[in-house]
Amino acid sequence: MGRTVRTFTNIIDDEIASWSTYRHALRKEDQEAFDDLFRAARHHLAENFYAMRTVPFESIMISVAIEQQKSIKALQKQVADLEARVVNGPSSRQAES
Repeated sequence: MGRTVRTFTNIIDDEIASWSTYRHALRKEDQEAFDDLFRAARHHLAENFYAMRTVPFESIMISVAIEQQKSIKALQKQVADLEARVVNGPSSRQAES
């Protein structure tokens, strides 16, 4: 019989369990941030399973970095949009109100 390949969900769950003592030592707000990191990794289960790195934690961290990069880009766009509104003043639609 062939060997069973573990799902990446199982791998992430095991990784979370291995960090449980560390998580428990964190302040409540940091525990929430910690949980958010692993939630980000779950957004890329298929990609991580496909890549199946020798060290799965590498895939988890890349997934986290991708999600953080997406957040950074979204925040940068919001800042740029707000800066444009400040520089250009209210749009003509807003001025008519």
